[in-house]
Amino acid sequence: MTEDEFLAALRLQAVPNIGDLTAKKLITHCGSPTAVFQDKAQHLLKIEGIGKMTLKGLHDPNYAHEAESEFEFVSQEKLDYSYFMDKTYPDYLKHCADGPLLLFHRGNIDLKNKKIISVVGTRNITNYGSAFCEAFVEEIAPLHPIIVSGFAYGVDITIQKLAMEHGLQTIGCLAHGLNQIYPKAHKKFVSKVKENGGFLTEFWSTSNPDRENFLKRNRIIAGISEATLVVESAEKGGSLVTADLANGYNREVFAVPGRFSDKYSTGCNNLIKRQQAHILTSAAELVYHLGWELEAEDAKTPIQKQLFVQLDETEKSIYSYLQSNGKQLLDLVAVECRLPIFKVSSTLLSMEMKGLVRALPGKLFEAI
Repeated sequence: MTEDEFLAALRLQAVPNIGDLTAKKLITHCGSPTAVFQDKAQHLLKIEGIGKMTLKGLHDPNYAHEAESEFEFVSQEKLDYSYFMDKTYPDYLKHCADGPLLLFHRGNIDLKNKKIISVVGTRNITNYGSAFCEAFVEEIAPLHPIIVSGFAYGVDITIQKLAMEHGLQTIGCLAHGLNQIYPKAHKKFVSKVKENGGFLTEFWSTSNPDRENFLKRNRIIAGISEATLVVESAEKGGSLVTADLANGYNREVFAVPGRFSDKYSTGCNNLIKRQQAHILTSAAELVYHLGWELEAEDAKTPIQKQLFVQLDETEKSIYSYLQSNGKQLLDLVAVECRLPIFKVSSTLLSMEMKGLVRALPGKLFEAI
């Protein structure tokens, strides 16, 4: 998009009564952001859902000045931005009617990989939640997914740090402008995140991390990915809002179950009980539900069994057991091979990528 069109899009954002849905409607009708300001009011009022109150302020010079100031900030900071019609705009988010008109981003974000997962949860992560995150990322790493979260305390920063440790791209969706970082305690992770992905936001440099911004930001986390995973949540919380939004976008939602007596498992257990989320105890289950095991790393060709593949001792043990015993439960494989479940899960996922085993419904696996 040209600078003139970008400035016009910013002007639309600045007008109080024009949100993302209305802005897109005006642009679609007129053909471009600049055309909206060039068209006559009587023509715009003929658009369904557009009234005088909507257009109030459209030509107010104060909002034009605000847009110009933000334009200068973006230019000076050399920020990247994506317009909702651009090729660089996240594909999954394009299918969300209320997706942001504009997204601003820093870092090395590359969304060519369609394997994108949003991981959310409580800010008060427990040892149980941390252990699950560690096992999950280790299992899923061979598929090189993009991990999206909110860069907040608890589950967010835990999953994003683990993603970076395993060389995965991670994206932090912020509830404020790119001129600041919240929480401040996470500034030490900023450069590493930008190296391994980056940050994106719809908010201007004039926006602060206010409560309503976090709730608004959640729709981006839910909409930008193929699936949302809730690791831990109390009975109420922002992660449940994100799960609800993901369901509204017809995306897959997963939740990690916990003991009924654990405060931060209540939200997840309720999602599962109400059939608003798939129960998730290992990455292999997510891989199965999303059909990722049917794809190669380049997402173009089916995984083929590699002949004469080099196996380590753990892989040899598991493969030999499955060859001799046929379809077997994950837990039973772990018991019979005398290996911890998290190790068996990650090894089986790696073996799937090599075309040696196949995941089946019900946590069953078989040698190919």
